[in-house]
Amino acid sequence: MSTPHPFHDPATHGFVRVAAATPGVAVGDPECNAGFHLDLARRAHDEGVDLVVYPELGLSSYAVDDLHLQGGMHVAVDRALRRVVEESAELQPVLLVGLPLPRNGRLYNCAAVISRGRVLGVVPKSYLPNYREYYEKRWFAPGAGIVGAEIVAGGDTVPFGTDLRFVASDHDGLDLHVEICEDYWAATPPSSIGALAGALICTNLSASNIVIGKARDRALLCASQSMRTQSAYVYSAAGPGESTTDLAWDGQGLIYELGEELAHSDRFAMEPDMVVADVDAARIRLERMRNGTFNDAAVAAGHPEERFRVVTFDHARRAPTEELTPLLRPLARFPFVPDEPERLDQDCYEAFNIQVEGLVTRFRAIKAEHVVIGVSGGLDSTHALIVAAKAFDRMGLDRSGILGYTMPGFATSDSTKSNAWALMEALGVTGQEIDIRPAARQMLADMDHPFASGEPVYDIAFENVQAGLRTDYLFRLANDNRGFVLGTGDLSELALGWCTYGVGDQMSHYNVNSGVPKTLIQHLIRWTVRTEQWDPETDRILLSILDTVISPELVPSHEDLPNEEAGSDDPELQSTEDQIGPYELHDFFLHHIARQGLAPSKVAFLAWHAWRDADAGRWPDGFPEDKRNAYDLDIIRQWLREFLWRFFGFSQFKRSAMPNGPKVSGGGALSPRGDWRAPSDGTAAPFLDELERNLPPGPDQG
Repeated sequence: MSTPHPFHDPATHGFVRVAAATPGVAVGDPECNAGFHLDLARRAHDEGVDLVVYPELGLSSYAVDDLHLQGGMHVAVDRALRRVVEESAELQPVLLVGLPLPRNGRLYNCAAVISRGRVLGVVPKSYLPNYREYYEKRWFAPGAGIVGAEIVAGGDTVPFGTDLRFVASDHDGLDLHVEICEDYWAATPPSSIGALAGALICTNLSASNIVIGKARDRALLCASQSMRTQSAYVYSAAGPGESTTDLAWDGQGLIYELGEELAHSDRFAMEPDMVVADVDAARIRLERMRNGTFNDAAVAAGHPEERFRVVTFDHARRAPTEELTPLLRPLARFPFVPDEPERLDQDCYEAFNIQVEGLVTRFRAIKAEHVVIGVSGGLDSTHALIVAAKAFDRMGLDRSGILGYTMPGFATSDSTKSNAWALMEALGVTGQEIDIRPAARQMLADMDHPFASGEPVYDIAFENVQAGLRTDYLFRLANDNRGFVLGTGDLSELALGWCTYGVGDQMSHYNVNSGVPKTLIQHLIRWTVRTEQWDPETDRILLSILDTVISPELVPSHEDLPNEEAGSDDPELQSTEDQIGPYELHDFFLHHIARQGLAPSKVAFLAWHAWRDADAGRWPDGFPEDKRNAYDLDIIRQWLREFLWRFFGFSQFKRSAMPNGPKVSGGGALSPRGDWRAPSDGTAAPFLDELERNLPPGPDQG
């Protein structure tokens, strides 16, 4: 079987495959439990797993009470540990195995870290529960404060203590901290310091019996700890088979990354199992770099990386031998649009109200009398207009104070102009029409542009004469009416530089859409319809606008269209996405590059997994079936090149001078006063080079 291009291997892009295992349990039978552990270790090896986390005291079993203090049990546990070490020597995964170990006349509840036939080190449990159903201080000594120590485990003397970090020398990202059960219920979990010391993946070997509601508590702790420590968190609780003398067990396995759940196990399963996911260690590193508070916390903690002992090891990871290595993690096609209905509804509620609140505050601050807005019948101006309508409602003002202008040009269609008028009338705003074609002809004639002589030349000057005139009219109308111009351009257009600078759609007095990506706007409009923000007629018009092709409506659709007839019929609209690529891909690129700082080749890898199969994965609630697209790697490469060239290469000067507007998404915004600061004279060259160096050759490269 051939070795694939490194691009197809998740490890190339900083992913580490982890598993939370729920092995079978034979109460108080370490030999049998060793067999159960090895069964899952071999399965993990076959599935390319790098790390397996087993439950607390898995070799002895947890609920054996005073049997922990029996010398015969200690001998049996030692024999079981040696077996796991020996029989896992040729297996890929690092194994985190729970067991009791004696040292200096004390017994410790421990996790042994095993790799390639040796115990790398042992971590004791810091905090021992001794309340309700737990009596661990009856058997075990606490490990808190043990640093720089050693212990005999599996016949070898190995590092022992809570100051250990395990780092693979040959697998970037496999960087581990270990804690045990109660440790992450404590007010100061050891994993907090472990993460500040540099560990990227925090792990928890747990027993944790189940009672009503406890599964939610565990998930909450995993989510909060992975978010607070900016890490991945892998949790494995003891499952069915543990003694039920007084307690029951559900085998909950959880994998989180930066507060987001990647995977969870089926609880109460009767068969041994494990849940597997790919955690993005490279993303975690980047997130820590851009979050100064994380470093400040490390400084305040006295630089724990200087106190921790780093145990390095050779992971000797196998290279994948299949052309397609599935990525085992949820991956959203639309990073700005949740695919869970409840989250989508909540996000739309918050986004819409952020925009409304921003406009209300600005309107009151400048004591304006009117809002002036250009209404084209397209998505962006439609959304800005309904935000303005809701803002006036909230201020108790009559909507007639909103002055909406439709300004047909040489390529304006009857359908979009009709939608614009219908929407203004339905909302009760003051609507007017200004035909910009006479002024545009005069300007083109003054410029001696070929179009003025009847030639069908539709270049950038032809387009921007129209775009600039529209904005010029709006600003002068605002001056004349004691108002201000409401911008309509969105975040996606700013990212691509798809806006006319200065006296054009790049400029306004306030832009409510500047923090909203194109892929979210359609859902915001649908949300206002679904939640009955308007009357039925307005809803009908809004749904009609959602079906309109995204277009700047600046270029006539056929070259022999006479000047006097341009805009009078309803030809096929000029398509923005035919020129610059699908917004759904560009928004994907924008999120992962501007928000997360990922390398272009990794963004291509993620886009390929997210978009290659329209039938795989989840789509946002209500997303039309006929618009569920798929893209292969060559198409992704084509449009990612376009994005990189536009985003890094020439459009920053427009963002450097962008007007005020509210940040809406946690995914970020592009204001130079906030999330994104970059030189206006930068270059896309290094980003394009990284993409081409690390992708498999495309059809245009032989």
